[in-house]
Amino acid sequence: MDHPQSIIDHLVKHRDRDRLVDTAFLLIDAPSPTGQAGKACDRLAEILEADGFEVERPDGGHPAAPAVVVRFETGKPGRTLQFNGHLDTVHLPFVPARVEDDLLRGSGASDMKGGVAAAVEALRMLRDSKALTAGSILLTAHDLHEAPWGDGRQLDRLIREGIVGDAVLLPEPLSDVLPTDGRGCATWKVRISRTGPPVHEVMRPMDEPSVIAAGAELVARLKRWDAKLAEIVHSICGSASVFIGQIHSGEIYNQYPQECRLEGTRRWLPGTDGRATETEFRTLLADLARESGTRIECDWLFIRDAFHLDQADPFVSIFQASYQQISNRRIPLGGKPFVDDGNSFWALAGVPAITHGPRAGGQHTVAEWADIADMERVALLYALTAVAYCASGRAQTEDEEWPQPAPYPI
Repeated sequence: MDHPQSIIDHLVKHRDRDRLVDTAFLLIDAPSPTGQAGKACDRLAEILEADGFEVERPDGGHPAAPAVVVRFETGKPGRTLQFNGHLDTVHLPFVPARVEDDLLRGSGASDMKGGVAAAVEALRMLRDSKALTAGSILLTAHDLHEAPWGDGRQLDRLIREGIVGDAVLLPEPLSDVLPTDGRGCATWKVRISRTGPPVHEVMRPMDEPSVIAAGAELVARLKRWDAKLAEIVHSICGSASVFIGQIHSGEIYNQYPQECRLEGTRRWLPGTDGRATETEFRTLLADLARESGTRIECDWLFIRDAFHLDQADPFVSIFQASYQQISNRRIPLGGKPFVDDGNSFWALAGVPAITHGPRAGGQHTVAEWADIADMERVALLYALTAVAYCASGRAQTEDEEWPQPAPYPI
């Protein structure tokens, strides 16, 4: 469904770059490490209330940082499009907001306060322009997204409580592809131990196992497992994997250590039982513990299940048409390299979710940035998609002009 140039021009007139950047500044300057995003959630609620929106604050089982919910209703039948984002950031030193070379910088600028600000601006544009003629917008923002400090349970609770739209846009920092498939993910922490205390190497008890040797064997077994997983390749999102990112043991060079610790991830393909991967992993550990004579404990954190987007859903074609009108090209289909809230919307509610945010970089570092001009583009894209999607599925009135194609490059 294409839009007439008049609708696009009308929306652009109601887009305010300074207001968009100010919103992003206010969100960034409210530090919000995962689990402690209450200040940022409160800040967003204050911004929206000052803009005249009615704000709900369901806690989603996390009263330290209640979620932020706004419902913008037209009062006419139609679909509900949800704009969803997280306000928590990874646990790194705080960097205040600033603008440098037309880039927004600071903690969370890329992941994903710049994107949330763009979604808020789209909501304002829709309200102020009165371009949304049917249906409604549901804006949600929350904590507990970033692993390993969070596991998505706050959003999962909101979804189970019915705070969910008919489709979802997520302004995560992914702008070059339209992701249709993505892997599920869990993180794991393994502790291999023996009964005796740490001792000098020459005093080591010969009847006790080596935790380093057991750790090395675990690395070897996981490497073989990863190679086997790599034999099955998904056409969009590649292969499943088991990855080791850390291994630690001992305090000095000639100590016989008491424990060895390893950490990593396990990712699986769409169509795989994500919970079954945990059972398989624990079975491997139990076998190694028995054979090595060590004790092996595992903390398994299920992050998100795998993701799929039905390309036949009308939401996809409407998004593509809106993107093409703004950018004069179609966005290519591709895989989602990370896990995000879209995985939960699909797994828990069967809701189509498109991840698309501003051009950005530096995620999970102290050098995050987002392109301000592209934040403006995302705000327009979200508003334009909403105009078509929310009104789709209802009959056109006799005095309503059906939109005609009109490219609008920016």
